[in-house]
Amino acid sequence: MNFYQKSKAEIIEQFKVDLETGLTAKQVIEQRTKFGENKSPEKREDPYWKILLKSFKEPIIIVLIGAVILSLLSAYYKIKVQGQIRSGQESLYEAAAIFILIMVNAILGFWQEISARKSLNALKEMNNRYTNVLRDGKWQSIPAHELVVGDVISSQVGDFVEADVRWLEVSELQVIESHLTGEADAIEKQTEAIEDEVEVADRNNMGFSGSTVTNGHGLGVVVAVGSETELGNIAQMIEEVEDKPSPLQDTVKDLTKVMMIMAAILVVFTFIMIMIKTKTMNVAAFATVLSTALALAVASVPDALPAVLSIVLTIGARKMAKNNGLIKSLNSAETLGVTSYICSDKTGTLTKNEMTVVQYYANGQYYQVDGLGYKPEGEIHSQNTDEHSDQAFLKGAVLCNTSTIETNEQGEHVPVGAPTEVALTVLGKKAHIDRADLLKDNEIVRTLPFSSSRKMMSVVVKEQDRYIVYAKGAPDVMVKQAHAVLLNDQVDDSEAAKTNFLATVNEFADEALRTLAVGQKEVTEQEALNAPVEELEAGLVITGVAGIIDPPREEVKASIKNLHDAKIEVVMITGDHENTARAIAADLGIISSKNAPVITGAQLEKMTDEELFERVPVTNVYARVSPAHKQRIIKQLQKHNQVTAMTGDGVNDAPALRAADIGIAMGITGTEVTKDSADLILLDDNFTTIESAVKSGRTIYGNIKNFIRHELTTNVAEVLAILLGFLFFNHSIGQVAVGTPTLTALMVLWVNMISDSLPSFSLGYDVPEAGIMQKSPRDPKESVLANHVWSRVLIRGFFMGVLVFAAFLWAARQGMSGEEAQTIAFLTLVYGQLWHIFDARSTKTLFDRNPFENKRLIAAVLFAGISSFLVTVIPFFQFIMGTTALNWQLYLLVIFVPALPTFILSGLKKLFKIKIW
Repeated sequence: MNFYQKSKAEIIEQFKVDLETGLTAKQVIEQRTKFGENKSPEKREDPYWKILLKSFKEPIIIVLIGAVILSLLSAYYKIKVQGQIRSGQESLYEAAAIFILIMVNAILGFWQEISARKSLNALKEMNNRYTNVLRDGKWQSIPAHELVVGDVISSQVGDFVEADVRWLEVSELQVIESHLTGEADAIEKQTEAIEDEVEVADRNNMGFSGSTVTNGHGLGVVVAVGSETELGNIAQMIEEVEDKPSPLQDTVKDLTKVMMIMAAILVVFTFIMIMIKTKTMNVAAFATVLSTALALAVASVPDALPAVLSIVLTIGARKMAKNNGLIKSLNSAETLGVTSYICSDKTGTLTKNEMTVVQYYANGQYYQVDGLGYKPEGEIHSQNTDEHSDQAFLKGAVLCNTSTIETNEQGEHVPVGAPTEVALTVLGKKAHIDRADLLKDNEIVRTLPFSSSRKMMSVVVKEQDRYIVYAKGAPDVMVKQAHAVLLNDQVDDSEAAKTNFLATVNEFADEALRTLAVGQKEVTEQEALNAPVEELEAGLVITGVAGIIDPPREEVKASIKNLHDAKIEVVMITGDHENTARAIAADLGIISSKNAPVITGAQLEKMTDEELFERVPVTNVYARVSPAHKQRIIKQLQKHNQVTAMTGDGVNDAPALRAADIGIAMGITGTEVTKDSADLILLDDNFTTIESAVKSGRTIYGNIKNFIRHELTTNVAEVLAILLGFLFFNHSIGQVAVGTPTLTALMVLWVNMISDSLPSFSLGYDVPEAGIMQKSPRDPKESVLANHVWSRVLIRGFFMGVLVFAAFLWAARQGMSGEEAQTIAFLTLVYGQLWHIFDARSTKTLFDRNPFENKRLIAAVLFAGISSFLVTVIPFFQFIMGTTALNWQLYLLVIFVPALPTFILSGLKKLFKIKIW
C-alpha cells in the first residue's frame, strides 16, 4: 500500500512517530544507516582524459591512425631497406601531418565538451537549503541533506519541501509541484487517506521533494529521502536511458565503411596491375609495389575529414551560443537539423508559468486585459465608458489577497504568494489599484483564510465608519453564498442574474480560463468583529469574476508556424488538464481545431504500446501525463523513424529529454536535473531559439555535406591522376623518365592539408541556402552521398583527375623536366579544386549562389592559391616538395584552364537540369 493510501494513524504507527519530540539523535543515525542520506545520486562526470580519448573511437580516426602507421612503416622501409632518404622523409612528413589533423580533431571535440560542462556548472544554483525539523523535543533548522525517514518537519509559506512527506496536520496549506506535475496552480493539501491509486498530481495528502509552499503551513513526517523520493525515481529513470549516436555519427560511420572498402579495392587493384606490368616477383619489387599501393590508398582517404567536421560543428555551436543556445556536445548541433518532431512541455516552455488575468466580468460588463505575466504593465479595455464601474470588483480582488510583487536587483518582478492571488495583484496594479495604498486609509480587522471546505477566503475591512466583507473563491460556491449580483451599479437579487453570471463563468471555462469570483457585503461592527465565518460569508453581492490563464509565450506562435513550414511537427505533452491543454494548443497553432484529439494519462495507461504506436502520428496534444508516459510517447514516435526533440524545464521532463534524440532544457527556469539531461540548453528560455537552432542544424549539415562532396571530389582527382600515371605512363617522354609519378606524396599532402582543407574549413561559415526552412527534414538514415552526390563526386573528380594527368603528359611532351611536369600537374589540381569549391557550396550549381557571401571562403581561397604558388618559387619548398618555378604564361594556364570542367559542367547542369552532375 502506498503512503498516500494510509491513514494518519497507520503512518504514525509505521514510522514510530512521536509528534511531541520527533526523532532522537540515536534514531537519526539508525534511520540514516537504514534508508540513506537525503541526496540524489549524482552522475559521475567523465575525467578529462576519458573525454579526450572519446574522439579516437570514431571509425574515420581509426582509419587515419592506420594511415599514420602505414606511412611510418613505409618511411622505415624506404630509409632502412631501400636507402631512399628523401622518399622516406616524404612518408614521415605525411605521417606527421595526418597525426596533427587527428590531434586537432580530438582537441576541438574535447574543448567543446569541457566548455559546455563549465557553462552548465556556471548555471547551477549553489545554494544550500535548510528545513525545520523536530528532534529531541526541539524545533531546529538543519541542512536539507541531513533529513532522514521518520523526521517530523514543519513547512510554511516560502519554504521548500526537501523530502517526500506524508502530511499529518495542515492549515490552508497550498504547494506548487509544477516541477513534477507540469501544473502551474498550487495544490491544496489535506491529511485524509486516499483509497484509490492515483497519479502524483492527485496525491494531495503528500508533499514532494523540490515543491514550494505558497500558502498556509503543514506538519508532516518524512517517508522517503534521496533516490527513493519521486524526484529520485525520475533521476533513476534518467540513468536507465541509454545514449544514442547522432544521425551525423551514423552517416559518417557509413561513409567511413564505404571509403575503407574502396581503399581496400584500390590497394588490391593497384597491386595486381603493377605486378602484372613489372612481371617481377622478388621481395624488393613486392615491397615497392605494396608501398606504392598503400600510399595510393592513403591518398584516397580524406585526411582532413574529422578535423573539418569538428571545426564546422564548433562553428555551428558557437553561432548557436550567440543565439542563446548552449550545445553540450558537437554532434547534437547537427541533430537539430534532422529533427522531425519537437515534443514540448507546456508550463514554463510554451507558456510563461505566470498566471495572468486576461479578462474579467464586473458590474455587468466585460473587460479585456493587455499584458502577460507578472510585469504590471498593460491596458484594460471595455465598451463601458464609466471608468469606475469595475472598482468594487477590483478593490475586493486586491484587498482579499495576501500576495505581493517585489522587484529584485535586476529589475525583475518576483511574485510572492499563490499564483492566482498574484494574478489578481498584478491586475490591480494595471488598474492603478495597490493594496498598500488602499490600506493607508482602510484597515483589515479580520482575515478568514482560504479552506478546502469553504473554497473561499474573506477579509473584513474597516473603511472609515463602515465595515465591509470582501470575499473571493470558486464561482459556484460564491453564487450559493450570495443573494445578489451587482449589475450596472444595481444590486440584482433575481435568479436570472445568478444564472446569467454562471453562464459567463462557463464561457470563461470554455476558453480554458481558471475562474475566481469576488463578492462583498456591508456588516455592523459587532458582526465584523465577532460573527462566525458562516454568517459573515452569507448574503454576499457578487461584484465580478476573473478569467485567469498561464499565458502562452508571445513569441511561440510565430515559431510554431515557422517549424510547421519546415515540416516539423510540434507536440504538447503536459501534466495540465485536458481542456486547458487543448485551448493553449489551439491558440498556439499546434492543433488547427479545438476538436482535435487529445490523449490523457488515464487513457495512455490503458493503451498497449501497439495502440499508442497507431495514435502518435495523429495526436499533437497529451494531457495529465506522467514522466513515464512522456518516455512512452517519445519511444513510439522513434519507432516511426521520427527524430524527436523534447523540451522542458521541470524535473518531470528530464527522463523524456534523455530518451529523445535531442533534449532541450530551459537555462533560467530549468531545474539542474533537466539541464544535466539535455543536449541543448536555451539560455534565454525562449522557444524561438529552437527555431534558429533547427535552422543552424540544417545549415551545419548542408555545409558538412558540401565539404564532404568537395573533399571526395579532390580525392578522386588525386587518385585518378596518380593511377593513370601508373597504368599508362609506360615509357619515358622527353626529359620525364618512365615511373615518374604524376604527383609526389608531399604534393598530395599539400593539397589535402592546405589548398583543400583551409577553404573547406571556411564552408562552416557559409550562410544557409535559400528555402532551407521550407524543406522537409532529411531521412536520418540517408547517406551523406545520396541525392546524386556520389555521381557528382565521381563525374567531377574524373574530369579533374583526367585534366591533371593530361597537364602532366602535355608538359612532358613539351620537353619540360620531370619536376616541371609534376609542378604543372600539382598546380592544375590545386587551382582546379579551388574553382570547384564554389560549385560544391551549392546543391544546385555554381551560378545559383553569390560567391562573395562567404568572405572567409574568399580569403581562404586566396591564401591557398597564393601559398601554392609560393611553394613553387621558394627554394626550401622546391627542395622539400620537388616543385620548380614556371614562367608567367604557364602560371596563367594552370590558374584558369582548371576552371573549365567546373564551369562547363555547372553550365550544362543549369541549362539542361541534369541531376547526376
